[in-house]
Amino acid sequence: MKVALYSLVHDAASLKIVGEIVAFFASKGAGIQVEKELLQHIPNTAATPFDSHKDLDPKTAVFFAVGGDGTVLRALYYIRESKIPLIGVNTGRLGFLATIQPDEMEAMLHDIMAKNYVTEERSVLEIKTTPAVAELNEFPLALNEISLSRENTTSMVTINTQVNDAYVNVYWADGLVVATPTGSTGYSLSSGGPIIAPEAKSLVLTPIAPHNLNVRPLVVADDVEIKIHVEGRGDSHLISLDTRLFSVPMNTTVNIQKANNPIVFIRSNTHGFFDTLRNKLLWGQDKRN
Repeated sequence: MKVALYSLVHDAASLKIVGEIVAFFASKGAGIQVEKELLQHIPNTAATPFDSHKDLDPKTAVFFAVGGDGTVLRALYYIRESKIPLIGVNTGRLGFLATIQPDEMEAMLHDIMAKNYVTEERSVLEIKTTPAVAELNEFPLALNEISLSRENTTSMVTINTQVNDAYVNVYWADGLVVATPTGSTGYSLSSGGPIIAPEAKSLVLTPIAPHNLNVRPLVVADDVEIKIHVEGRGDSHLISLDTRLFSVPMNTTVNIQKANNPIVFIRSNTHGFFDTLRNKLLWGQDKRN
């Protein structure tokens, strides 16, 4: 078996978890890769480093992301469309994506060795722009959402939106979020969007602070092409792909669609999506339930 480890936060809690994972798989004779910067914090290990998706062994059986949800999102940079299974160990706060808690990790490691776990495929978004933006082309994928928003102005932007070349709306708003089911519990949710189950073949378009209150989030099939053109008083607007932010000219046309390959998540047999919702959103905490 070959495993890889990544952690963005090099704090004591995360490094302790990483060290325990490395020690466990070393004792099993597994091949171990550790992200280059993280490896500097893990002494006395025979693990080999990786610094990009090109360095990552395509035969990796499990990719561990240790930290919070942001760490899991950044793990996409290494995994991309390789379909290497990803598991998040939560040493952060919320943990919608990093679902394994530290006190559950030891049991989960044994389950991984025994292949006693469930895998879930999660849709990934891909962006293309006209004219091309070099920074976006280098890594055009997002697991949670792609959002477009105003820059350097307090004025609204005008967001012309089409789905499969059919006119949908001109949003007068601070921005627009295009989210996957995975991202429906993130920025889209905080902007008033619905929660979508991971297995639903859907995307959601959620306006950010729309001027017209009758403009509501829109759920569409995930096999569509979404074309967006932003206009405004400024010379540029912002595009974010999960945690990455870019400034692009106003005359840029943005095309968003589902990427060819999903991300594969590993989760415990005992924890499903609705368990996570209840725990993280405190459903059922009201005694009247």
